[in-house]
Amino acid sequence: MDGLISWLQSLPDTEVLVAGRYLVIMAIVVLYGGEYLTSRSRFLQQNNIPASVTGGLLCSIVLALLSYQGWLNLSFDLELRNLLLLIFFSTIGLTARFSALLAGGQAIVLLVMLCTALILLQNAVGISLSMLLGEGPVLGLFAGSISLIGGHGTAIAWGEVARAHGFEGAAEFGIAAATLGLILGGLVGGPVAGSLIRRHRLRAPETEEEALPVAQSIPHRPATAEDFIGTILALGLCLAVGDGVNQLFSGGNINLPGFLTAMMVGVLIANLPQRVKTGLRLQLNPRAINIAGSVSLQLFLTMSLMSMSLLSLSGVIGALALIMFAQTLVAVLLAAFVVYRVMGKDYDAAVITGGFLGIGLGATPVALANMAAISDEHGPSVKALLVVPLVGAFFIDLVNAAVIQFILDLPLFN
Repeated sequence: MDGLISWLQSLPDTEVLVAGRYLVIMAIVVLYGGEYLTSRSRFLQQNNIPASVTGGLLCSIVLALLSYQGWLNLSFDLELRNLLLLIFFSTIGLTARFSALLAGGQAIVLLVMLCTALILLQNAVGISLSMLLGEGPVLGLFAGSISLIGGHGTAIAWGEVARAHGFEGAAEFGIAAATLGLILGGLVGGPVAGSLIRRHRLRAPETEEEALPVAQSIPHRPATAEDFIGTILALGLCLAVGDGVNQLFSGGNINLPGFLTAMMVGVLIANLPQRVKTGLRLQLNPRAINIAGSVSLQLFLTMSLMSMSLLSLSGVIGALALIMFAQTLVAVLLAAFVVYRVMGKDYDAAVITGGFLGIGLGATPVALANMAAISDEHGPSVKALLVVPLVGAFFIDLVNAAVIQFILDLPLFN
């Protein structure tokens, strides 16, 4: 240990650029480290904290300490990370079937409206408190729907936009908010739903409906090499056509985030007639697409978290804690007193309420984990398992992006 410290002290103010090919290796090692820690921690497992978040945060803490001591300062070539973000959102679009979206009917429309209300509330709370604390509106927006509804990926994507406009540290602040939201969403979703079930003496339906349309659309065979080749082709089309759409809109002074246009192209490709996809030799096996999305998301989050500058957050920790407390309180009150009633005041509505808090504070996987925990204890809800993932994985990202863009165009941000 003494030898290591001596070596580090011999490298004052050393800055090392980590190229993309080395970043991949480093990210996978960090991800493995996060998986090991998660497997050893009951808290991390119970609260569904992704291994990428655990490993990435630990790595960023170590790098921040090294940089603070002036021993070693790593900078990263993040071009590959940015590509992984586009790939992940493209996979969301490629799995969005119109038939499945229509199957949820009125419940999906209602939940989208409720999530939209939460988006507006989160941004109002975040911006208001941030300005009262003297931090300015930008950080408040990143402690709002960008990080909570959107999650780590959206926080990083909009962070790049903020950085291009001269707002440094917004992405790091958003990542911190998204991480806290991930934990809080898992901590409050299950208890709130369980409280509603016990208070109103709700019971799961004795007979369930037919299998979910989403599940019916997924082939039972494993993904083949041809499926992955078709998936790569589809992803390439999402990236290329999405970039072309962005360039077209930028000519009219309309700036859209790249992940949004890539996702929309994916939706169009997913819903092409089968004969057209066959002609293009697109083998759209949802299993292959989901694997590609999972790999890109895990590596993207790991790269983003391990490369974020924690030292830039030292002056805003207090503001972040206060805003996150307020956001959690608003989400819980909206869920318990509005979402439960609007969604039908029955067992399905209670389970959806738990999922709503998972989406609103954390992410869709947190919502699914909340609903799984509730179902294990009280019984399954087919309606909740259909509606919540569809809203969380598709509709909410579109609404959130539109609201954020509208807010950024207000005079307050110009």
